[in-house]
Amino acid sequence: MFQFFVSPDQIQEKKVIITGKDVVHIKQVLRMKTGDEIAISNGVDGREYRCGIEELLEDSILCEIRFIKEDALELPVKVFLFQGLPKADKMELIIQKAVELGAYEIIPVATKRAVVKLDDKKAKSKLQRWQGISEAAAKQSKRGVIPKIADVMTMKEALAYAKECDIKMIPYELAEGMDATRELIGTIKKGQSVAIFIGPEGGFDDREIELARESGFSPITLGSRILRTETAGFTTLAFIMYQLEE
Repeated sequence: MFQFFVSPDQIQEKKVIITGKDVVHIKQVLRMKTGDEIAISNGVDGREYRCGIEELLEDSILCEIRFIKEDALELPVKVFLFQGLPKADKMELIIQKAVELGAYEIIPVATKRAVVKLDDKKAKSKLQRWQGISEAAAKQSKRGVIPKIADVMTMKEALAYAKECDIKMIPYELAEGMDATRELIGTIKKGQSVAIFIGPEGGFDDREIELARESGFSPITLGSRILRTETAGFTTLAFIMYQLEE
């Protein structure tokens, strides 16, 4: 079943109005007809509205809500993935897969050893593209929300942003063994928020690790092998998913 996102004001009591680029996609690409069923989410509350297409208009599509699924396919915790800016187009892959694995929000971080440097103009352009990738991945994986891609932050800004998270972890090659990792992930409870900090290709500077510790972050290991920056976040998310999903 195809899924689409609309803004909350497009969902009325028993109707949903689809506008914008999805109208062309539904009519001309998918060639859907009246009576066909689609899934619609508002990208915010995680609900899934199962709808039947009622009317195909020139610049909009009117749908009738048949029923609402409250048990959305979201992780029972909000995971904030703080990702040190990687080289080339790796960030696109990271966003795509992190969204598929259930990340709630992804925050690009300009760490000291990050090779990529973005000025305001480049950052704005990148963020637009990254948000589009997040939406596409959310549709593909049947997410009930579209994870936000936050503005690029410095390390200090990112640590301050993560201040209110319940659990804070930072994969680090000099951290203790897997027992400590299992213990920390085992303390995560449904309804909590989790912050994960991932370094760029060159890893974290010693001062950054020190700042993270001072901000309440626990260094963890992801195993005896050194993982690439694009693999570390996926692995941590998978650990959390395995621990919490029923």
